[in-house]
Amino acid sequence: MARYILKRLAAMVVTLWVITTLTFILMHAIPGSPFNQERNTSEAVQQNLKAQYHLDKPMYVQYLYYLKSIVLFDFGPSIKQPSQTVNDMLGRGFPVSLELGMTALIVAIFSGILLGVFAALKHNGVIDYLAMTFAVLGISIPNFILATLLIQEFAVNLKILPAATWTSPSHMILPTAALAVSPMAIIARLTRSSMLEVLTQDYMKTARAKGLSPVKIVIKHALRNALMPVVTILGTLAASILTGSFVIEKIFAIPGMGKYFVESINNRDYPVIMGTTVFYSIFLIIMLFLVDIAYGILDPRIKLHKKEQ
Repeated sequence: MARYILKRLAAMVVTLWVITTLTFILMHAIPGSPFNQERNTSEAVQQNLKAQYHLDKPMYVQYLYYLKSIVLFDFGPSIKQPSQTVNDMLGRGFPVSLELGMTALIVAIFSGILLGVFAALKHNGVIDYLAMTFAVLGISIPNFILATLLIQEFAVNLKILPAATWTSPSHMILPTAALAVSPMAIIARLTRSSMLEVLTQDYMKTARAKGLSPVKIVIKHALRNALMPVVTILGTLAASILTGSFVIEKIFAIPGMGKYFVESINNRDYPVIMGTTVFYSIFLIIMLFLVDIAYGILDPRIKLHKKEQ
């Protein structure tokens, strides 16, 4: 186990380096400068600002400063909002994004598993067809389209839920729903297909022959094995939810990281772009690592290391 964890940690470092290096290259490949957008700024002021942010240095020197900021986890002040540091923005925005993302992920996992289990148990029945129709629609409709429809129906027409901001539990319902429907549909379809396969296994027939109750058979014997594929994709789903929340946060005016990330791209605010990218990369790499560990613990057939000879 220890050897496996060390290998995975080394792979995580390499992955993070590749992501951050590509971000640096792509960011500087965009034509123009963040200071050129200020029409009233003189050339001398622009040169001073470039010197302050090391943008007057050769590319390799900028890259070394960039790596240093990652190691120290200090990305300095924002270009467009110099009174605020990138770390301050991360400290304010990430808890909101994390709350939205984790809420949506929990809703998606529990509702998706429940929907998939019922669909499998009622195979080729009305519940199965309704559940899979809902799943197909959930996968097909982009979350920003769904968010617009939810706002129009529940905030504008029915006026029963607020459409924007993040100040009370009622404000969480629409953005959470918009973000959770697609991963919930994926989990439901995956759980259904996996459950159908597990229910036909010989050990399930043995459990029924022993006279075990249907609830115990489903929960203790079928569900645990059926959830292995779901656990496998949790890291990917977490990544899609957190990155998808950028758009949802913008639509619902949620003061999370999506707000800062979108604005930083529009303004070419290099420190904010780099800071948010590195921060989310670290978070998502850790999530994938934890999923790998959990998968090996949940399924005893999977060995995380070679047996001692």
